[in-house]
Amino acid sequence: MYRRWFRVDWEGLEKIPRVGGALLVPNHAGAIPTDAPIIMHGIEEELGRPVYGMADYLFKSMPVVGTAWARGGGVAAHPDNAYRLLREQRQLVLVFPEGTKGTGKLFNERYRLRRFGRGGFVEIAMRAGVPVVPITVIGSEETMPTLAKSSLLARLLRVPYVPITANMLLLGPLGLLGYFPAKIRIRVLDPVYFDIEPDQDRYPKSRIFEEAEAIRRNMQSNIYDMLRRRRSVWFG
Repeated sequence: MYRRWFRVDWEGLEKIPRVGGALLVPNHAGAIPTDAPIIMHGIEEELGRPVYGMADYLFKSMPVVGTAWARGGGVAAHPDNAYRLLREQRQLVLVFPEGTKGTGKLFNERYRLRRFGRGGFVEIAMRAGVPVVPITVIGSEETMPTLAKSSLLARLLRVPYVPITANMLLLGPLGLLGYFPAKIRIRVLDPVYFDIEPDQDRYPKSRIFEEAEAIRRNMQSNIYDMLRRRRSVWFG
């Protein structure tokens, strides 16, 4: 899937640290997103470093999916887990600041980043004393585009959203796992280092928000640049 279906292209892979901890922060998209496993697998294949992906407890508790995620390096999204992996074990950790707001976007909202919450990922990186490495991805929005959402089913199932995708309309039940073969392009941006002492009890909220917003703006600018350069959704 990685090499032949999505034909993943990397740009700036050398910017990911070969040693030590770092917090990887990509944009998030697709009804059932492909970006997390693609990034995790790609870095392990290309750099020989495992990546631990942070996932919501709801996602982790899902039958089959949760088990597969855990076996592939998925970890429950909690600041303590992130700190342990980054600070104590000096690993690469993947977190999506947009959360389900990113994956729940409709297709006509594609490639427009949602707010990065309160910037909790910046605070975790500061506390652990590691850089944030922003990553921008294009192509994932087209692998499983969401055309509509069912709020009624979402309430009944107690999940953030229930998507109705183009894949489902074309492929029926197979559309739940039948991704369109959009070409995935990934750009690794310059690591962001914070000139601040780790392991402090508190960090300035204004500084956290400013750093998070600066990272979001930089990522959005790079996404637009990648889209301008893209010749085709499906081909090189």
